[in-house]
Amino acid sequence: MSAAVATRARIVLWMVEGRRRVDVAELAGVSLPTVDRWVDRYATEGVAGLLDRSHAAPRAQVPAWVEGRIVALTRETPPDSTGLSHWSSRQMALYLKRSEAVTVSWHYVASVWRRHGLKPHRQGTFKVSRDPAFAAKVADVVGLYLEPPGGAVVLSIDEKTQIQALDRTQPLLPVDFGRTEKRTHDYVRHGTTNLFAALNVATGKVTADCYPRRTGEDFLRFLRKAVRPHRGKEIHVVLDNLSTHDTPEVRAWLERNPQVTFHFTPVGSSWLNQIEIWFGIITRQSIRRGTFASVTVLIAKIRAYIAAWNAEATPFTWTATAGEILAKVRLVQTSIKQLVDNNAK
Repeated sequence: MSAAVATRARIVLWMVEGRRRVDVAELAGVSLPTVDRWVDRYATEGVAGLLDRSHAAPRAQVPAWVEGRIVALTRETPPDSTGLSHWSSRQMALYLKRSEAVTVSWHYVASVWRRHGLKPHRQGTFKVSRDPAFAAKVADVVGLYLEPPGGAVVLSIDEKTQIQALDRTQPLLPVDFGRTEKRTHDYVRHGTTNLFAALNVATGKVTADCYPRRTGEDFLRFLRKAVRPHRGKEIHVVLDNLSTHDTPEVRAWLERNPQVTFHFTPVGSSWLNQIEIWFGIITRQSIRRGTFASVTVLIAKIRAYIAAWNAEATPFTWTATAGEILAKVRLVQTSIKQLVDNNAK
């Protein structure tokens, strides 16, 4: 084996060990693009990809339209069928192979993202809503965020359902170039809980509680708890238009409490609800990698996190106007139409 091939093999092995790209590049004495090239070749062609091109099989070229398709998909929320909140390079590659019969490596997807400056794990993305009242609802909700009525309280409410109490029997380890492998024998499920939460948009403080079920009755019970501290004030509630939020009992309660007004986000646009930002934070910081011996332990952990959050709570800063959001949606719609037209030719 030549020294050059040995270096390429070390690059791959170091990446398998979970080292950072910048560290691998320094150890091998090469640039970051060189690290990406040899990892990409290994993922696509195996050991043969590490050999000099004179000895390796020719590499098939990816059609140019595939890059455009990846860019368009990245700028949207993943389809509901995937169950994903945002794209990862691996999930994008799997989706293309499964749904569109396009085979590319996750390294190729990552390289496309770098070329276009896309960071789906850091930036908000959304799918194009088909709600006929989309524009009006966006203007209504964003108006509450940017210019709330004087003296009124704005609450952002939703539920995070089926949070699992997992008791892990083995530590989570980085494998397959950083992917966290989760096997059924690595943890024991002890049950689930449903987290109802209300974010005070002005203060950033969260009122929350856990329920074993997610019904209209449970929602109404939590709604009463969320508005109780603001008795005597005008209260505006931002929430999704789910069936549990619009039961006859909820409507009757609203009639008896005219100081409370509901503002529904457009269909398929939960990204417009600020509590979803908080759900993402508690999931990353407390739930996803936690070990819980029972549902009781899980709920105690959630409550402790909320208490710590509220002790130093600050509001989220909403900067996008309704006009900017609608302009971005029109841009996404145009991009999708162009891709569809191009692929149909």
